[in-house]
Amino acid sequence: MPLISEECLRDDSVRPSIVIMVVAVVGSCLTYPTGAYAQQFVEDTSARLPAASPLEYSEQVDLADIDGDGDLDILFANGRGFASPQLQEENRLYINNGDGVFTDETDARMADVTGYTRDVEFGDLDNDGDLDCLIVNTFNTQSRLLINNGSGVFTDQTGDRLPTATLGGSDADFGDVDNDGDLDIILTNSGSSPFGSGVDRLYINNGSGVFADQTASRLPGSSVSQSIDCDFFDMDGDLDLDLIMAHRDPISQLWENDGAGIFTDVTSGNLPPEGPCTYSFEVADIDGDDDLDLLAVRGSNERIYRNDGTGSFVEITKTALPNNPLQDDNDGDFLDIDNDGDLDIAIARLGSGGERLYLNDGAGVFTLTPGLITVLSDSTLDIEFGDLNGDGRRDIVTAQGESGSFRNRIYINNGPVDNRAPTFHGITQIPNTADTISPHAVRAVIRDGMTSDNNFFDRGITLHYRVGIGRPNLLPMRYAGGDHYRAEVPGLAAGSVVTYWVTATDWAGNSGTSAASLFVVTGGVLGDSDGDNYVDLNDTEQFQACVSGPGGGIAPECATFDFDGDGDVDNADFRLFQLAFTGMP
Repeated sequence: MPLISEECLRDDSVRPSIVIMVVAVVGSCLTYPTGAYAQQFVEDTSARLPAASPLEYSEQVDLADIDGDGDLDILFANGRGFASPQLQEENRLYINNGDGVFTDETDARMADVTGYTRDVEFGDLDNDGDLDCLIVNTFNTQSRLLINNGSGVFTDQTGDRLPTATLGGSDADFGDVDNDGDLDIILTNSGSSPFGSGVDRLYINNGSGVFADQTASRLPGSSVSQSIDCDFFDMDGDLDLDLIMAHRDPISQLWENDGAGIFTDVTSGNLPPEGPCTYSFEVADIDGDDDLDLLAVRGSNERIYRNDGTGSFVEITKTALPNNPLQDDNDGDFLDIDNDGDLDIAIARLGSGGERLYLNDGAGVFTLTPGLITVLSDSTLDIEFGDLNGDGRRDIVTAQGESGSFRNRIYINNGPVDNRAPTFHGITQIPNTADTISPHAVRAVIRDGMTSDNNFFDRGITLHYRVGIGRPNLLPMRYAGGDHYRAEVPGLAAGSVVTYWVTATDWAGNSGTSAASLFVVTGGVLGDSDGDNYVDLNDTEQFQACVSGPGGGIAPECATFDFDGDGDVDNADFRLFQLAFTGMP
């Protein structure tokens, strides 16, 4: 008979101190693999993070370079109360000095917003190149949208940009669900209480960071119980974003995107029931087969589901996670801890015994590995990774709440330096087309040794495209949700033969390049202005009339002379015009 029944270790009727005592008893009965492991993640909070006064109940944490200075800053989601509201608190913003030492600049940079906050998410919502902030509030209160001025100072623009709705929000995620080039928002909603019911919300972006509630027309629409976590991910490899929705009780849900942002419930037959008490799902390719698998982090013990490649999942917990103790776990993420090219697991734990780290054997079997991280008995509700001190190693930040002293933590990574470049796992194949006007959307799937709500931290992702033998044109790719990035090749003249590829540089400076793809704009010969299917003397006079110079732009009738596809007709195009010249009558 187990020490604890297969139910949530945490219950709103149980005092947190009792929960910790029970977990300690369970932990004392566990056996771990033996062996000598150097401590890789060393707790260094007091030297790096100022003590909050008063210490605040932090449910989640997010990392981002909010001020564009090249280092990662930290925002904690604060608000006291587990089962019922207790105290609204400020969300706490810490600014990095570049060496991983942080200063509290909440008052100077954050709008004066307090609440029962359960999640904070950064993303470029208004497409101006900087990171804005969504604050997700619970206990039937309004979530907030803060807009960045470009230097890391935020203004509360909720009233102008976000639908008015009092929700029981626990989590949110950003993703371009309709492939129109901007970030939309999914929000969990459990109603008036974390243990209540509600309809999750989908807010669609108009391109400028103004959102409309389109839940009724795009989501399955039923009221669900205790919705607590949400993640965009491409479950079936079709380059659109599907959804996994975690419920504390009863089973969670899997929703499939039709490519235009309309979701269908495909849970039945594709997602085995994980039982009650799921607090989050984490998404990653655990076995190197290129599709995305699932880790369910639960208030009792974890579940692992392997993807068959089509978005149908099979539970493999017993073989993939043989050491799976019955503990009150709250969150988890994937990180390549030992820099061997596969994703390991970090589990955030409430109670004694500290966080748990599991190493992957490369085939998706995880071994619990003690000694890698400083052991502290605290109440971790969230865990995130990022290189805080610029040494090329991803450190750990944890958010503390619910019980104990609420002291948030930083663990510095002393392990191997990240020297692995981002990898590419899919790119849109643009079909041949006769359309010379419409842009061509390109999505790229890119991964880099960690998972988070924003995939990985990068220092530039670029779409390159070349028309014929012209010089490559470079376009920045925007984060599109999950592990997707997006940009658009502009409309090109008939006869264009277009080659395109993607480069990505991660936070440590490692760069990777995708394979190249090609498409043709049919219906003519590039440089043939009179439509006789030859580039000859008859076209020369028209070419001369179209020369605009670098950056000068082009009239529609001159598009056929833009050989390099850079939006003008200049000397570079003249050289290519000469190469295309046939001399035929």
